[in-house]
Amino acid sequence: MAPLLDRHQPLHFIGVGGIGMSALAGILAERGYGVSGSDPRDNAVLDRLRRLGVRVFLEQSASTVAAIRSGTSVAPLVVISSAVPDTNPELVEARRQGLAICHRSDVLAALINGQASIAVAGSHGKTTTSTLIATLLAATQHDPTAVIGGIVPAFGSNGRHGEGRLLVAEADESDGSLVKFRSSLGVLTNVELDHTDHYPDLEALITTLQRFAGNSERLLANRDCPILRERFKPAHWWSIETTEAVSFAALAREERGDGTIADFYEDGKAVGSFELPLPGRHNLSNAVAAMAACRLEGVSFAELRQAVANLQTPGRRFDFRGLWEGRLVVDDYAHHPSEVAATLAMARLMVESGRSSLPVPPRRLVAVFQPHRYSRTAQFLEGFAAALTQADSVLIAPLYAAGEAPIPGVTSAAMAQAVRELAPGLPVLVADSLEELASQVAVASREGDLVLAMGAGDVNSLWDRLGQWQQAAEPGTTARATPLAA
Repeated sequence: MAPLLDRHQPLHFIGVGGIGMSALAGILAERGYGVSGSDPRDNAVLDRLRRLGVRVFLEQSASTVAAIRSGTSVAPLVVISSAVPDTNPELVEARRQGLAICHRSDVLAALINGQASIAVAGSHGKTTTSTLIATLLAATQHDPTAVIGGIVPAFGSNGRHGEGRLLVAEADESDGSLVKFRSSLGVLTNVELDHTDHYPDLEALITTLQRFAGNSERLLANRDCPILRERFKPAHWWSIETTEAVSFAALAREERGDGTIADFYEDGKAVGSFELPLPGRHNLSNAVAAMAACRLEGVSFAELRQAVANLQTPGRRFDFRGLWEGRLVVDDYAHHPSEVAATLAMARLMVESGRSSLPVPPRRLVAVFQPHRYSRTAQFLEGFAAALTQADSVLIAPLYAAGEAPIPGVTSAAMAQAVRELAPGLPVLVADSLEELASQVAVASREGDLVLAMGAGDVNSLWDRLGQWQQAAEPGTTARATPLAA
């Protein structure tokens, strides 16, 4: 089979502004490929791609296909993602003209399989763990290439072209395409049923991840996950619970709302301590996975210990947006019960310890949650409700369909009722719109609260909508970023 990527053949990305597409387009442009792309939403991501030499079209139509074909004798390779529907006019015209078309996962596979690589898979923590690996490698002068499903703070983008030996990639399991990857080192964070629109049951997901594991030259996995422990046989384990029968471990000495101090072990022997500026046990596990991957690639513990002290999580992972009327507003991508529970546990630790990675420690916890997909909400309704009971107040945003058809009885109101049944005294509100949600936050929260907006949909617009609500309530004003009283 001929290689997919040929420097003589240009590439055109339909939906180039997407989080996965933009990373690939930017890296290939920096590697000297002719790259173009289309996306109707002009933004900073497209500006960055333009600076890298990507030709960007803001219209997706048959005329765009004609434009990318003009001036070249080599027909472009058209790249699409699962988000591009078959009815997209640009895709329809590309097919009519007989252009070669491939999925973004095929391009990612060509990059992963073409050099020494670390691919991170699992139900939760993929973006954070791959971000931490790439950040640590960059901080220790290994100059990696990185393809991540989130904005990496150290790079200011989701993609990075490096001159070093290694490529770090997030391997998304949502559509099963990660079975195409053949990495030098595969990393498995955990396994739990999700993406029920693609996987009929947990066994189907396990089978897919086993294929990913089998395609990896070496596998590093989390021994604290029962399913991984029972169903996988990696070359190396890591743990934050035990030093027994694992290659790498970190046992917490002190857990605070602003980070964790832990002792690092290799093959049961203490190597040294480190201070992680990211609170929460899930972040400790992600960090140990990253450190273990780097150790397997020859990075010294002394180098890692110093680099770990400056780690940051990717965008939309407990992302502090600002102070609004004395409320700390944070955005998080959590959209599975386990993710919601872990994020709220971390926030609760900040409230109870009086220490926080935020500008000031919060006094109360207001959970704002947006259910994502009817299928996921139906599958995990009770799990979401149980996780949300950790908050002092709960607000449920309108369900984000992500293109799915409604399922009778699966609503934000049903989730709110499930929370009320589990915690009768807990204040719970349901919003019919994001505008109403902003109004509810303004009225139901108070100074000193941590307003934690969680979900994979458009609930991340809450910060902007709070400003719009205030402007409507008080003409001539904008959201006020003011310090909290001591």
